[in-house]
Amino acid sequence: MRIADDDAVVRYWESVRAKARIGRAAAYVGLDDISAVPPPAISFGATPEEAQETLERVLAGTKSATSTAVAELGPQDNPPRVGDLWIVLDGNEHPRALIRTASVLTTAFRDVTPEFAALEGEGDGSLEAWRAAREAYYRAELGEDGFSDDMEILCETFQVIDPREPELPAMFE
Repeated sequence: MRIADDDAVVRYWESVRAKARIGRAAAYVGLDDISAVPPPAISFGATPEEAQETLERVLAGTKSATSTAVAELGPQDNPPRVGDLWIVLDGNEHPRALIRTASVLTTAFRDVTPEFAALEGEGDGSLEAWRAAREAYYRAELGEDGFSDDMEILCETFQVIDPREPELPAMFE
């Protein structure tokens, strides 16, 4: 997962904050820092190609969940919470969607359900495809010894609040 912080993210946030029901007034009077700062901007995947492909599944509605091994979280990382907002970037790190965390469940890898696997949309959407893809990913990220069927997984579902068409390059400035 890559993270970007730039003017395009701020412009996008300003254009969608109302859809997330986050107003400006509280930030102006110092009551609410969340409305003053855009949510984290992320892309799903390790490469621009993966980020683009996964974003397309999010926008098409075939991906409405994601999972993270608890072991992947560092001491400064906060686990997702219901209501968290995220700006999703495309393969070129342009903001394309605003999502809101709908549910979070921590469970063992072996106990992930077929229903959750279908929401995450790996491969053909089956639990077997999910397990194969996620096991390979976790072994690569955490090492062979870091993976087990008992490892804790954060299973997060989300709703798309705003899809955005890609920005076209400016012809004249």
